[in-house]
Amino acid sequence: MQSVVTYGRLFVRALSGISVAEVSSKHFRLISAGCGLSKDKPSPAAITQRSVHGDDASFIASNVSKASDVLGVADGVGGWRTYGVDPSLFSSSLMRTCERLVEQGTFNPQFPVEIIATSYDELLENKVPVLGSSTVCIVVLDRKNRRIYTANLGDSGCLVVREGQVVHRSEEQQHYFNTPFQLAMAPPGQDGLVLSDSPLSADSTSFNVEEGDLIVVATDGLFDNLSDELICKELSNLKDRRYESIQKLAHSLVEKAHLLSHDPDYLSPFAEHARANGIDVRGGKPDDITILLATVELND
Repeated sequence: MQSVVTYGRLFVRALSGISVAEVSSKHFRLISAGCGLSKDKPSPAAITQRSVHGDDASFIASNVSKASDVLGVADGVGGWRTYGVDPSLFSSSLMRTCERLVEQGTFNPQFPVEIIATSYDELLENKVPVLGSSTVCIVVLDRKNRRIYTANLGDSGCLVVREGQVVHRSEEQQHYFNTPFQLAMAPPGQDGLVLSDSPLSADSTSFNVEEGDLIVVATDGLFDNLSDELICKELSNLKDRRYESIQKLAHSLVEKAHLLSHDPDYLSPFAEHARANGIDVRGGKPDDITILLATVELND
């Protein structure tokens, strides 16, 4: 059956005057937009390049040669507030450093974990330490080979949706319930007393994408409040592949997750995970929410 389908596609291309070599030589690109919301200031705001929403931070960038498109999110650990530390400083510094490395082209697109590791090392070497900790997720589209490469540390994450179905997903990493893997900068002399994971512990994946695929990269404020099924349902409302439509849909996802996060009767994914760990709770989980949404398109 596969040979018949393949032949049919080749035949259609021949009739339309497009050679197989011409089609395969075209590269992919991402049309990306985003939206974020702080749980303390619940007014969704668009993300065009780099942004901070509460303890969340993110960036959208391409390298200097335009050979790859990169999306990144980080979620600062709110517990640092107890010690007088702003959790957003670490996550935003990490994303800012990642963005600079991407724009300079000083990375291998097939190893996004190197972006995380190099950025983290730079933070550790700062003369003035940036205290805090954060989860992080980086997704790279290698335009030429039409493949995404991902690195996810903690409970932020990414998924690829094709024709209404999740076809690829990052793996959530938890030490135990509600305690995700994280990068950390401890106060001087406190190393070993603060939970900190190696960047190399990140879950790394690669996946061949197709034209029209939707890529979602987000902090746990999305995934704790919307199941994959609900995310796909929202994504089905995308009318076209224009930037404005993608931006509008990202805004809609943030609003949906925020609304359900404050519903005390909603059995959220977070509540389901809590119950699986012997904790009887119900309702959503109020949190900062950051969502980057991209569609895979041919680079004409």
